[in-house]
Order: sequence, then C-alpha cells, then structure tokens
Amino acid sequence: MEVLLMEEKIIKMIKNYVAAYPHSEGTGWKEPLVAFAAAGDPLFRELRKIVQPAHALPQDFLPAARSVITYFLPFRDPVAESNIAGRHCSRTWAVAYIETNRMIGELNAYLQQQLEVLGFEAEHLPATYNFDKKTLLSGWSHRSAAYIAGLGTFGINHMLITSKGCCGRIGSLVTDLELKPTPRPEEEYCLYKSDGSCGDCVERCVNEALFYDHLDKQQCYRMCLENNERLQGLESETDICGKCMVGVACSHIKP
Repeated sequence: MEVLLMEEKIIKMIKNYVAAYPHSEGTGWKEPLVAFAAAGDPLFRELRKIVQPAHALPQDFLPAARSVITYFLPFRDPVAESNIAGRHCSRTWAVAYIETNRMIGELNAYLQQQLEVLGFEAEHLPATYNFDKKTLLSGWSHRSAAYIAGLGTFGINHMLITSKGCCGRIGSLVTDLELKPTPRPEEEYCLYKSDGSCGDCVERCVNEALFYDHLDKQQCYRMCLENNERLQGLESETDICGKCMVGVACSHIKP
C-alpha cells in the first residue's frame, strides 16, 4: 500500500475513533489533528540537550522505528471556559483530563493492533505520568514529539499551540511503518514570541510560576498538587491546572 494511502488511513482511524468515543456530559472533543515525524529526525536527539540527557529516542521503544505518529485532541470550548474563573482547576477540566488520558491509552492500543494487522509494529507510552515527580523531567515528551511532527509551535506557557489552539491533550506512538513527515510550521504561533504583542498566559498564572522568560516548574507543580488535593474522589490523579491555557488568544485557535 502506498505511503500516502497509509497516512490517510491512519488519520481516518484516529478521527473516527475519537468521534465515536463515549464521554461524560461536558467533555467531548473537536476533530483531532494528526501529524507524522521521521523517527530519525535529528531533533529527537536534540531533546537530550533541551529536555534531559535521558530523554528517550523512538528507537528506544522500537529498534526498527521509522515514524512517530502524533495527534492533538482539542477540548470542546465549554471545557476550557469552565476553567477560566477562580484559582483552582474546575471539575469539568479535571474530568476531561481523566477521560482524555483514558481515551489516548485505548486509542493507541487500537492503532497498535490495526498496524499489526497490516504487518507493522508499534509501541507507545501512557498519556501522562512518564515523568520524575521530583525533577519533573520527562522520559518522553508527547508535546515535543508533536512539535517535531509539525503539529504546532511552543508558547511561552510551554504548551504546544496548534491550528486548533492549545486546550487539549496530545498522544503519540512509534511505528516501523514509514510515513511521510508533516512539514513543520514556518511561522511562530505564539504572539509574544512573534512580535511581543501578547502575554495573557503569564497574567493568567495563578501561582506566580510562569514568567515571560521562564517557567518555575516546581512552583507550577505545587499548584497542580493543590488542585489534586481539592479534587479527591475522582477516579484518577488530577495534579493539573491549565489556567495559563484558558481565556487566552491561543486557547482554541492559532492566533
């Protein structure tokens, strides 16, 4: 089967799966974005300098890796709107986080199975909790993989801004199927980085963790843990916040 046909097939699989996935009232997703990277892209090795020396390469999951499939699952607008007011994370945002993480795991398992049926191998990591809770360094960054694959560019809030904004979740998996890499954007999506005209995400930070030139990860994580404590009773951990992603120019669009 031609490469282009395989790309279209994978995109259709992901979009159809998300459209049919059950969700609680108030969650739900817009149509996903999908992008592909070459497993041998030198930027993956650069992550060992940018993120941490122990950051994994695609070949660490699958020695014969040839491509990385990445996708962005945009939240419906009401999910983001629910998290604008107040200091603490909304319950709706937390439930969307939990449900989306579950879906990413199940979607990746489905994609892995479908690729195996077609004669290819694939491996993936969980949607979250693949980081050290003391150093807050990730062993595999889904956001960085998505950047390399061309899904968007990073904002100063360290979130990936896609053509459908930054409010959502990212999944990725590695395969030995060769796919045509998606071109990376030539323009900068973050308004502050492009012309200094925005800084809404810095103003939105509720715990004095985000600045124009850096993110205090420990201070940020303290806020996430505060939210987790307040949201006890949900089925999974919710050490999250999201305040710097909502009510800003890049929440739902590329500004």
